[in-house]
Amino acid sequence: MSEGDQKKIVLLVDDAPANIQIVNSILKDIYKIRIATSGAKALELANVTPLPDLILLDVMMPEMDGYEVCTQLKLNQVTHDIPVIFLTGQTEVEDETRGFDVGAVDYIHKPFSPAVVKARVHTHLVLRGIREQLAQQLLTIQKELETARQIQLSILPSEIPKIEGLDIAARYVPMTSVAGDFYDFIVLDDRHIGILVADVSGHGMPAALIASMLKIALSAEAAHVADPARVLLGLNQALCGKFQHHFVTAAYLYLDMEKQTLTYAGAGHPPLLLWGDSEGVRSVEENGLFLGKFSFATYTSVELPIKAGDRILLYTDGIPETANSEGVEFGGECFKGFLEKDQSVSADRFADLLIEEMLRWSGRALSDLDDDITIVAIQVKK
Repeated sequence: MSEGDQKKIVLLVDDAPANIQIVNSILKDIYKIRIATSGAKALELANVTPLPDLILLDVMMPEMDGYEVCTQLKLNQVTHDIPVIFLTGQTEVEDETRGFDVGAVDYIHKPFSPAVVKARVHTHLVLRGIREQLAQQLLTIQKELETARQIQLSILPSEIPKIEGLDIAARYVPMTSVAGDFYDFIVLDDRHIGILVADVSGHGMPAALIASMLKIALSAEAAHVADPARVLLGLNQALCGKFQHHFVTAAYLYLDMEKQTLTYAGAGHPPLLLWGDSEGVRSVEENGLFLGKFSFATYTSVELPIKAGDRILLYTDGIPETANSEGVEFGGECFKGFLEKDQSVSADRFADLLIEEMLRWSGRALSDLDDDITIVAIQVKK
């Protein structure tokens, strides 16, 4: 230790003067030593600022033994993280196990070996320093993730567009702080709208960064809003060569309320679902290759009529692939059965009911999902 280094503080707790003298003589030239001869005094000195960096605690003491003292230290938020090493003459496994159960990090056995005392104290002070560094790094990462989350939320639509004849709702449920799902709207006018839903492979920051690239790439396709195949082609060209270990599935829908039609194109994405008051659920698949991997990929679109009462659903695979405790996925008959129920509710309420049904069926909570979830639900008004 150089002269400029500040000595660490060790609190030595023992009711036997001889033990105090021995341990103090071993450590006094290396550390600042505080001494307590009872459990009550130990709890008092442990809360004195600057706090001890480590506590050496005798197990057998009158009135309040070391186990009780350690328990109280760990219950106190101020002293919870101070490492405690028990000093003991007992060698029974049960005694040591009890010590670890109440929060001690180690034992030093009597009679004391100077080399062992120095080594154990040094080791646990180093370990505490490492834990504090890791905790600080984790805090920094959490702050950065929160900033990233706020930025990502800012690239999502701030409000749902108002389109004549349509009731539109969206839900975005990230599995972690940041996610790879993305949705956006291109509004041509109050009767024409393009809608993109996309899902970047993987999770976390890399997927979120790619999702943010989609925002910029989609803006560049505004001139082709009425041509879903051309929009996906442009997105693929913009993304190809930008990353190696990820890909993007996407679905793009254009709604023309003058013609009462929808035009749809997909890129490796779950099918669009379309159903009406008297019609079953129809899966609309018009898939080309997923985005970002193949520069030669081409895309086609399909045009379908829509009428009052029709419902349309765009979603990411987090909905159908959510599994219950038996490993059975929500997609399939359960998903279809829910959609075919009489849902005479708003698009906003329908989106909530769909998520609630998926969670009820799977027995999960939103915080326990395996994937991000995005929904855009559309109802053609009657």
